[in-house]
Amino acid sequence: MPAVAAAFDALRFGRENTLDLRAHLPTGPEAAHRAEQFLRERQMAKAAEVLVITGRGKGSVDGVAVVRPAILALLAKLRRHGVVSAWQEHTAGSFAVQPAPIRALLESPRRRGQPAPPAIEDPGGFDGMDAKTRQALRRLAERSLQALGVPATDAFIHDEMQRQFSLLAASIPPGPGRDARLRHAVVTALDELDDAE
Repeated sequence: MPAVAAAFDALRFGRENTLDLRAHLPTGPEAAHRAEQFLRERQMAKAAEVLVITGRGKGSVDGVAVVRPAILALLAKLRRHGVVSAWQEHTAGSFAVQPAPIRALLESPRRRGQPAPPAIEDPGGFDGMDAKTRQALRRLAERSLQALGVPATDAFIHDEMQRQFSLLAASIPPGPGRDARLRHAVVTALDELDDAE
């Protein structure tokens, strides 16, 4: 029966939307770090649903699960931060997770005690960014300010571009094509704002 269930999971979620944390036997913090990277990347890819396999903790020291509670805490945190919209127990050792729309990441309120997103490398002018990406990011910043009723002065637009870039860039792994993936995330967020109106 487990082989049949695994086959159904492969059809439902697919390989790219499945994270199996049992394979490497991580600590709780290691599992949370890997899962956060995975969930942020799947949010940028607009995955509808992903599977996070934690195991039940039977192989843990004294049979006390460490990965599963770490992932539950992470899911709650990521929901507050606009990365995850919902999750449910799929099996006793896994969770089916729905990534949030990208606009939820940009709209999530900063809470007291929550660290600010990391600053971008070139806060002066986004010089290293592709012109098309910079233009899309500016449109997104203008739309966000408009929705808030804030005047779209150059200073406010720049600050909003910086904030949104920092939030999106944290979810896009470095490597070739990063600028294109960032532009795709910005354009997707703009589309989601259009759909919400």
